[in-house]
Amino acid sequence: MTKLGVGIVGAGFIAEIHARTFGDLASQDVVVAGVVSRTDAKAREFASRFGIQRVYATCEELVSSPDVDIVDLCVPNALHHPFALLAARAGKHVICEKPLTGYFGEGEAEPVGRTSKAGMFAGALGKADEMLSAARRNGVKLMYAENWVYAPALQKARSLIAASKGTIMELRGGEAHSGSHTVYAKTWRQSGGGALLRLGAHPIGAAIHLKRYEGMIRNGQPITVESVMADVGDLTRIESFEQEPQRWLVDGWQDVENWSAMILTFSDGSRGILMASDIALGGIESWLQILLSNGRIHCNLSRSNTCEIYAPEASVWGGTYLAEKLETKAGWNLASVDEHWLLGYPQEVRDFVEAVQGDRPPLSDGELGRAVVEAIYAGYLSAERGERVTLEEIVTKERG
Repeated sequence: MTKLGVGIVGAGFIAEIHARTFGDLASQDVVVAGVVSRTDAKAREFASRFGIQRVYATCEELVSSPDVDIVDLCVPNALHHPFALLAARAGKHVICEKPLTGYFGEGEAEPVGRTSKAGMFAGALGKADEMLSAARRNGVKLMYAENWVYAPALQKARSLIAASKGTIMELRGGEAHSGSHTVYAKTWRQSGGGALLRLGAHPIGAAIHLKRYEGMIRNGQPITVESVMADVGDLTRIESFEQEPQRWLVDGWQDVENWSAMILTFSDGSRGILMASDIALGGIESWLQILLSNGRIHCNLSRSNTCEIYAPEASVWGGTYLAEKLETKAGWNLASVDEHWLLGYPQEVRDFVEAVQGDRPPLSDGELGRAVVEAIYAGYLSAERGERVTLEEIVTKERG
């Protein structure tokens, strides 16, 4: 079998996780054929570290290479849409990080975040549809890199749901930490939204995935999102916080929210309550609870207690990595054990490779990515209006 060639676009955090996993899959006839990054020096350092033979000058050069079969997009949110179209039109399969796409206010004056959310909904969904259409027309797969779908806890939950034959009555979940330090996360033009999009895509995607799965095993039809009610805000604007001399939480958010809450109503009447925020100290928290008619499942993706540690001061553990977003290594902490495996990254990449090799759909596909974009931007519209919004009504109104 000829080896599948992967071209990685980007050389940051997620690109490193993917490159490491592709390296572990060498026995499965896949190789990272090249990398491209906005900064040539960074791309060359990345290539050297992961044994990648070629550094491309541009994304256009990478997608046109005969050595590349899969284009892995590990780039800022605003670049997902144009680069996915570029790759699909070149006949390459696409792996796209979350969120699939969004609204970035191209050509608009700042602040983009104050734009009508109805316009944002139409623009973001239009881009998602273009990505899906380009993949279909060119006979390639659009694979949505939602690692929560592949996390061992969620995979176990799927099997338990099937075994129970119960009804998922409610899903509760969220992701929270003390805030992103990257500049792009603080402006709508670069990120496409705040905590609801950047962090909420994970629990929202997982909830939508599980309800779709429940519908398929029950009667062969996915259970989908029917309506959304949400609220968002920048809690670092609270006057007393702004007067505090010590800022443990990230501040300086421009036109995006750092707190969000959303209620999803599914087509069978069940509910999902999902939260995402940048105002939580003590390390990252990623969780999902599944309330069944005949059981209950709690999934803790990022706070495993398999290794509990204590130190009277932070210097005891030196430079050893403990867990994401910890403010201090002093006191009691939960030291992550094989964090990437627990979060589903290796399983995700393996599924994408095998989906291409076996010409089958991946577990997490572009349709899931589109559904997440639709729900989140409906959430922004709901927050703007201060009322529940029904997806069918929004889509009909925008088209009509």
